[in-house]
Amino acid sequence: MNSRVERLRQKSLDRKVTLSHERAELVTQFYKTQPGVGKSVPVQRALCLKHILSTKKIFIDDGELIVGERAPQPKAVPTYPEICLHSLEDLEVLDTRPKVAYGVSDETKEIYEQEIIPFWRGKSIREKIFASMDPSWIDAFEAGIFTEFQEQRSPGHTAGGDLIYSRGFNDLKADIKKHLAGLDFFEDPSAMDRQEVLRSLDIAADALILFARRHAKALDRLAEEEKDPQRKDELAEMAAVCRRVPENRPRTFHEALQYYWFLHVGIITELNPWDAYNPGRLDQNLYPFYKKDIEEGRLTKERAKELLSCFWIKFHNHPAPPKVGITAKESNTYVDFCLINLGGVTPDNRDGVNDLTYLILEVIQEMRLLQPSSMIQVSRKNPDRFIRRALDIIATGFGQPSVFNTDAIVQEMSLQGKSVEDARKAGASGCVEAGAFGREAYILTGYFNLPKIFEITLNNGLDPRTGKKIGLETGDPNTFDSFDKLLDAYSSQVRHFVDIKIKGSNIIEQINARYMPVPLLSLVTEDCIQNGKDYNQGGARYNTSYIQGVGMGTITDCLAAVKIHVYDQKSMTMAGLRAALEEDFKGHDIIRHQLLKSPKYGNDNPVADGILRQVFDVYHRAVTGRPNARGGVYRINLLPTTCHVYFGEITGALPDGRQSGLPLSEGISPVQGADHCGPTAVLKSAGKIDHLRTGGTLLNQKFLPDFLENETGRTALVHLIRSYFKMDGHHIQFNVVDEKTLRKAQKNPENYRDLIVRVAGYSDYFVDLTEALQEEVICRTAHAGS
Repeated sequence: MNSRVERLRQKSLDRKVTLSHERAELVTQFYKTQPGVGKSVPVQRALCLKHILSTKKIFIDDGELIVGERAPQPKAVPTYPEICLHSLEDLEVLDTRPKVAYGVSDETKEIYEQEIIPFWRGKSIREKIFASMDPSWIDAFEAGIFTEFQEQRSPGHTAGGDLIYSRGFNDLKADIKKHLAGLDFFEDPSAMDRQEVLRSLDIAADALILFARRHAKALDRLAEEEKDPQRKDELAEMAAVCRRVPENRPRTFHEALQYYWFLHVGIITELNPWDAYNPGRLDQNLYPFYKKDIEEGRLTKERAKELLSCFWIKFHNHPAPPKVGITAKESNTYVDFCLINLGGVTPDNRDGVNDLTYLILEVIQEMRLLQPSSMIQVSRKNPDRFIRRALDIIATGFGQPSVFNTDAIVQEMSLQGKSVEDARKAGASGCVEAGAFGREAYILTGYFNLPKIFEITLNNGLDPRTGKKIGLETGDPNTFDSFDKLLDAYSSQVRHFVDIKIKGSNIIEQINARYMPVPLLSLVTEDCIQNGKDYNQGGARYNTSYIQGVGMGTITDCLAAVKIHVYDQKSMTMAGLRAALEEDFKGHDIIRHQLLKSPKYGNDNPVADGILRQVFDVYHRAVTGRPNARGGVYRINLLPTTCHVYFGEITGALPDGRQSGLPLSEGISPVQGADHCGPTAVLKSAGKIDHLRTGGTLLNQKFLPDFLENETGRTALVHLIRSYFKMDGHHIQFNVVDEKTLRKAQKNPENYRDLIVRVAGYSDYFVDLTEALQEEVICRTAHAGS
């Protein structure tokens, strides 16, 4: 990297993360001073965004080429009191906790105490949600059956499409004007609602244009004061770019990058959808600008790389908003889950890898920043050279990029009813979740604890931790005379809790549709203008709600153990097993030893893998196709972020031999340490899931560093990836590290500040992980190849 990038990168790494009160204060001021009478909710939300973007401090760092921050300075994180209100106690915890801390100034604490908390107490979306839930939802939530995502986040797990690269905001405003003129107030009873949504989108467009113009003026002032001629010219050029975009469509590579970045900052300022807004197919979208600028002499490869490096630093300057309560346990990280997609196929089904793809991979390797996350989409159309280039980065132990199966994603999207062209433009965002970029609202609704439900089943609907009867009375397991009866009971409990979860999630979607529209996100999501509907109301072309299943490996091993020992071999009774579980195996060493020796998922074992398919079908049938509140349906994916640690903490001992409180398996990975037949066996087991009926599955693998030090090892890994993807595997990612190094880092964290590991669908600094999560990463099986 050149000296400019090196300075900006180091500055970003050195900055402490702080909590900013600026946004919360501006939102509070707006709602205090702007009377709501005569203004619809969508228009109010758009005017609030305009107030923020026209008032907030403008920050331009020395030497940067891409401008725009959501707070007064980089790595200052705003809060969203209209969604979830932090207490003073929360602020103190965030300020003082030893890991993943957010510095909170005395001024911020004072403003929260005197202005923000008094105004928003009782008004936040999260409070509305909990006040609307019935006791069955509350009990299941508190028991750890499932989670929800309403803590400093809005619905809207989404990624940008290609719309902004061909249309400026003036073009979108012209579309809005046309659709306003075409409203039918005679025959359409929703015409008034559509009118208000369209007006809100128009205001949001003006708000971001104004934000860009404010940057242009600031850059003009800096250019006037600048003594260095080269930087003076740069500042003047940047000002011209900011006057051009987003008001007009971009013409150059620089304009396209800056256009996206203004949009990114605007959307994460508006309501910060879960996860952070995402540029999606970056190499595909930017390549025409790159190619044209290179051919016409406006751009060199070195300058493009410098611009991309500055772009990467902007993501790193934006840590995730701080969470509270259970969500903090689920995902206590600065990473905001913005996932760059590279490669894949073009809309006409050709190889999508291009020169810019490889240049971006260079940037990823050199920058070595946690944010943004990166992935490669691998199709049978892509060359092996593409995978090998990614493995050069993976081999360094960075944990990026992760690897996705384009051909599976296209099939998943097509099976869900997307057009073939939209499916080929699709990808994954967040951890592994597939969606039609720029055209779909694919909202994550929370995690679902599959092993905990089995614990409830074994106790006839009772949660042994809380002592509450929260499940169905499916019968005393001691009386079940066949494995099928046990599986039927478990299936009934899964359906029962899915019903509770979906009812609650539909309420959450309706509350957000009514009270928290997102005009700017809607503006750039295709069909929202045409439909005259907000993103949260179902305005997007496609509308999916995902429920993330957690603990697939654990529940498979549990059922396999019971089938073998209680029903097939009759080496123990159900009563004896339940007694051992109740006592966390204390005094039951023989039983636990038998359970640990049972068939385990991840070893290409037909017994375990057959049960895996049964469990998958139980969960899939309970969820998929159920209607959501936005005109779409629910679907499943299988990922945990770090919720498998929290879910493990509130789940007692289980029949796979796991003791109370330990983490569950993560994603579709085997139980930690249970796979002992090598990586090929793991992939054969994982390939027996029908990935194409999901919206994403997450598979972690850990390899010893020396395996990837030579060409033989890397060639073997290319074949491993290709083989798994022929089985329709959705995703695979790699940790390249040994236990000895991780143990040293635990003991002397100050010497390993830059040690990065792959956690779930993201990478993080190992020393910043909780002790439980560190142990979970260490306990994963490390492969030397097979």
